[in-house]
Amino acid sequence: MTLDKVVGSAQEAVADIPSGASLAVGGFGLCGIPMVLIQALLDAGVDGLSVVSNNCGVDDWGLGVLLAKQRIAKMTSSYVGENKEFERQYLSGELELELTPQGTLAEKLRAGGSGIAAFFTQTGVGTQVAEGGLPRRYHADGTVAVASPPKPVQTFEVAGEPREFVMEEAITTDFSLVHALKADRFGNLVFDKSARNFSPLAAMAGRICIAQVEELVEPGDIDPDAVHLPGVYVDRVVVVGPEIEKRIERRTVSVEKAASREMPEGA
Repeated sequence: MTLDKVVGSAQEAVADIPSGASLAVGGFGLCGIPMVLIQALLDAGVDGLSVVSNNCGVDDWGLGVLLAKQRIAKMTSSYVGENKEFERQYLSGELELELTPQGTLAEKLRAGGSGIAAFFTQTGVGTQVAEGGLPRRYHADGTVAVASPPKPVQTFEVAGEPREFVMEEAITTDFSLVHALKADRFGNLVFDKSARNFSPLAAMAGRICIAQVEELVEPGDIDPDAVHLPGVYVDRVVVVGPEIEKRIERRTVSVEKAASREMPEGA
C-alpha cells in the first residue's frame, strides 16, 4: 500500500463499494457529512446497503438521498430526526432499523476500530435495549416482523455495590465515509469543530476508510498534536475543496432577529 492515499475523484474512491456492503458514515444531523462521497455512491447505483450512522440526514440531503432511492436496506442509528421518508419506510416495513443509544453507538464504533469485541454498559439495563423486543422491521400490516434479541446482562461491583451491565458488541463495517477539514497525503485528518462529531469513530470502524477533505497539505505540515485521526485508519483521500455546499438541518432565530432581517419594500 502506497503512503500517498490521494485519489483523483469521489467516483474513483467509491468504485469498489458493492451492493450489500456495510458502511459507517460520519456526521451529526447535517454537520460534517461526507456529501460528495454519498452523491458518488448514489450515482454508482449500489443498493442493499447496511449503514451505521448517528441518523439518516433529511429527505433531500445527506444519507436521505440514498434512502429516497431505496438504496439502504438497514440503518443502525440513534434517532430518526427530521427525515419523514426514514419514518415512513421503517413503519411500512421497507427498512430495517436498529435504534441504539447515542453514547452506546459511539462506543460500539470506537470499540470496533480498536479491536475490542464487546463491552459492558449500564445504558439500557432494565429496558428493551437489554431485554429484547424492540421492533427492527415491521410487516406491511404494522405487526413486528423482526425484533431485537435479548443481550447478556452481568453484575459487577462498582463503588462497593452490585450493579447490572448489558453487553454490547462492537461494530465494524466494510467501508467508512467521513468528511474532514484537512488531510495530508498520508491520510492524517483534522476535523473542524463540531464537524468532528462521530467522524473519527466511524472512520476507525471501517475496514476501508474513505475521507473527503476540504484542504490537502503535504506530510509534516500538520503538527502531530493537531491530528484528530491518524492516517493508519485512512485508506483513501479525496480533495473536494472548501466551496462545497454545507446545509443546516434547522435554523432557529428569535422573532426580533427575524423581523430585522426582513427586506425593505422594493429591495
